[in-house]
Amino acid sequence: MKKWIFAAVPVILLLAIFLYTSVYYRADETALDALQSDIVTQTDYGWLFDGPGDSSLLIFYPGAKVEETAYAPMLLQLAESGLDVCLVKMPLHLAFFGSNKAEEIQRRYDYGKIYIGGHSLGGAMAAKYASNHDMDGVILLAAYPTKKLDEPMLIVYGSEDCVLNMERVKAAEQYGTVEEAVLDGGNHAQFGNYGIQKGDGEAVITALEQQTETVSRVAEWLRPNSPADSSL
Repeated sequence: MKKWIFAAVPVILLLAIFLYTSVYYRADETALDALQSDIVTQTDYGWLFDGPGDSSLLIFYPGAKVEETAYAPMLLQLAESGLDVCLVKMPLHLAFFGSNKAEEIQRRYDYGKIYIGGHSLGGAMAAKYASNHDMDGVILLAAYPTKKLDEPMLIVYGSEDCVLNMERVKAAEQYGTVEEAVLDGGNHAQFGNYGIQKGDGEAVITALEQQTETVSRVAEWLRPNSPADSSL
C-alpha cells in the first residue's frame, strides 16, 4: 500500500501542474495583429522585435500564466523607439521554469548594451537572472527584485495595481540602485493585451495609453546611458 502511494505522488504532482498551467491568459486580437509587423520575427526562443536601433537590446520575460505574445503591442513600440526586444517563450507559461533562457540569447546577439526585464513573475525571474549575470540594466514592470543587483533598475507600475506587492517594491532599494515610475491610472494587466486579471484594480486609462507611457518612461531612463547615435 505504501509503495503504491509513493508511486502515485509524482503522477499526482504532474497532473496538478498540468491542470494549473493549462488555464492561462491568452493574447487578444490587438496583440496578434502587432505580430504581423515587418520588424517582428518568430525565433526558436520566442520572438525578435528588430527596430531601427542597433545598439541596445532588451530580453523580456512574460508574466505568469500569460501567453507571451500578449506583450507584442508594447514591445513593438519599444522596438520602434530604438530598443530591440527578444520576447522569450516560457515553459508552461511560467518564467520560473525558464529563468536562465537569457543566457543563450546573450551569447547569440552582439549589442553594445543588453538589458533584461519582464512583467510580474517574469520581472522577478529576470532580476534573479541579472543577480548572477552581467547585464547593463534591469527593467521591471509591476515586479521587484529579491536579490542584490549591481545593475541599475527601473520599476514601472500602475497606480491602480492591486496585484503587485507594494511592500516588496518599497524594499527594492536594499537590493541596488532603483528608479520608480508610477503610471497614473494604470493597473497590473495592461502592460500586456490579455484581458482582465483576477484580483487586479480597474484601470482608468486604456491599455494603449499605459503601454505608450511605459515606453516613454523606459526610453527616458535609458537615454543617459545610450550611445549618441541611438534613437532612444
